[in-house]
Amino acid sequence: MFSWVCFLFLNSVFALARCNDFVFNGFTDSNLTLDGMANINPAGVLELTNTTQRMLGHALYPFPLQFKNSSNNSTFSFSTTFVVSIVPLYPLLGGHGIAFLLTPFKGLQGALSSPYLGLFNDSSNGKDYNHIFAVELDTVRDFEFDDIDDNHVGVDINSLISNTAATAGYRTGNGTVQEFDLKAQKSIQCWIDFDGAENRLNVSVVPGGMPKPDRPLISFHVMLSDVLLDNMYVGFSASTGLLSSAHRVLGWSFRMNGPAQDLELSKLPQITSADSMVKTRRFTVGVSIAAVSITFVAILAAVHLIRRIRQREVIEEWELEYGPHRFPYNELKVATKGFRDEELLGFGGFGSVYKGVIPSTRLEVAVKRISHESKQGVREFIAEIASIGQLRHRNLVRLQGWCRHKAELLLVYDYMPNGSLDKHLFESTENILSWAQRYTILKGVASALLYLHEEWEQRVVHRDVKASNVLLDADLNGRLGDFGLARLYEHGSNPHTTRVVGTLGYLAPELTRTGKATASTDVFGFGALLLEVACGRKPIEPKRSPEELVLVDWVWELHFKGKLLHAVDPRLLNDYSVEEVELVLRLGLLCSHPHPEARPSTRQVVQMLAGDKPLPVLPSEPPSVDSPPISKPFGDFVLSFSSYKHGSLNTTSHASINTSDERPTLTAGGRTPLSLLLGRD
Repeated sequence: MFSWVCFLFLNSVFALARCNDFVFNGFTDSNLTLDGMANINPAGVLELTNTTQRMLGHALYPFPLQFKNSSNNSTFSFSTTFVVSIVPLYPLLGGHGIAFLLTPFKGLQGALSSPYLGLFNDSSNGKDYNHIFAVELDTVRDFEFDDIDDNHVGVDINSLISNTAATAGYRTGNGTVQEFDLKAQKSIQCWIDFDGAENRLNVSVVPGGMPKPDRPLISFHVMLSDVLLDNMYVGFSASTGLLSSAHRVLGWSFRMNGPAQDLELSKLPQITSADSMVKTRRFTVGVSIAAVSITFVAILAAVHLIRRIRQREVIEEWELEYGPHRFPYNELKVATKGFRDEELLGFGGFGSVYKGVIPSTRLEVAVKRISHESKQGVREFIAEIASIGQLRHRNLVRLQGWCRHKAELLLVYDYMPNGSLDKHLFESTENILSWAQRYTILKGVASALLYLHEEWEQRVVHRDVKASNVLLDADLNGRLGDFGLARLYEHGSNPHTTRVVGTLGYLAPELTRTGKATASTDVFGFGALLLEVACGRKPIEPKRSPEELVLVDWVWELHFKGKLLHAVDPRLLNDYSVEEVELVLRLGLLCSHPHPEARPSTRQVVQMLAGDKPLPVLPSEPPSVDSPPISKPFGDFVLSFSSYKHGSLNTTSHASINTSDERPTLTAGGRTPLSLLLGRD
């Protein structure tokens, strides 16, 4: 009997706890479940994040609510309204966003900050098993997720690629949309209403203090019964990245099967005036203490100031345009355990790359530490930050941040656990990439190049497309990296340079004649990549026989002999799609054509790899370069390989090809033309 009474008592307690109708006019004494950096301040404001970089915060109603009718699998209606405030550290730049969400889990394990809004991570984004519904208020445009702009409202179902989105605004009486800025540092009220009978979702947003519009900003038909589970948690998520904002919730009302109660706006905590008072008091106290103490600490302050000036990280003018991306040097030093050798991932002409774990976020990163001897100076360093720092694509290595410490330059990237593609193609003897994996990697890199050349707001020419610059993530997806040679061009502009840089075997012939890096020269490099992925060998291998010395020439010969499949990597053990392999080999030859006008565009390359466009007929004879100024140096270069086996060549030197004169000249130390050409500028 006692057990039965206890059961009834507990059941009634839980029934009360799982209230389907609640309202918070401020969050003092609320019982929300908080994680990340979320907290409730003394004024009763729910603070999901402050302006700390790369952080996230979650706040959920502590008990799950029943969202589905188990008898017919339909979704109940629900309604919510809330008032939020978004205050960016840099008002013109924003700092990611905040989202109202429904989730089956009380904790969002593995969720990341930055563009993921604390909802997903790179591997979970887009997966149906998430069962997450969210409405985001986003202040950063992320091209990887097809964001429409940096000031929008979006409906997200299991993915940050919104199912529908609209620029933040509200509909007036005549139906037009009056846009407003989410980053205006004022309160914002949002209404989200779902009609379970009509499967209709309506979303409205207005600046704080305005009434609910008669017509919603977004009206979207959606079958949430396919997304939600029977019981779901409701709440909020927010995050910051390299750009940061304070994301705060001032009030929240929610109801199942009916309209949410109105918030009492006059009772909501006021954050702007409170913040101003705190700042004013701190300033007054600081000035008073400084005035009284200045006589006694003058010498100490002078010494401290001198040290700070010597050690400070100077803010560059271009940072104001491209936004803050800087890591403290000590944070990177701790992350890489003092840049110790055990954390070294690799090294090259531009310096060393170390694996690191950022202490504050536990985020795994790769830190590129540019050596003092490197020729990649401030000009190239700024070019890399300016270009890749704003790029967002699933097949590009994301730049997380940077650091400039004294004479050292450091770049911080996403960590790619499977290393670079060339190691899998040429060094690994155990984990041989299957043909399906290789084909997926090639399509991914082609998609990244298309984004760089045509789909971003400015044109980026990579200038060094090769296997060692293709990195593989945890799922073996190919990501193009190393933008140290990239240049930023406005669409339609005429790029020019007087110095040819790149890697031998991937350099288009016209580069040494004109010095102009274009999308077509990137296509040439991608052609070399296509061939080496299919053939399992590098574009130029000095130890090969003369007829196999240059990969593209060898594949041309096999093509004309009708033995094209003889070029396929023997490690594939004939386990591949003949149609796909032939497509890749023929497309590689086409992209490697010596005449730029004969190469396909990047978009055509993507279409051909996807099977959406037929491959043109290849020439009936091997193409050649007709330009007299360049034929002689390249002829000498090819012939010089024949002396490699006699030990007369030094293959470790670096080269720079100067095209400022009418006829190109080679400049660098070394004993033969080959030793001059085998390096990287």
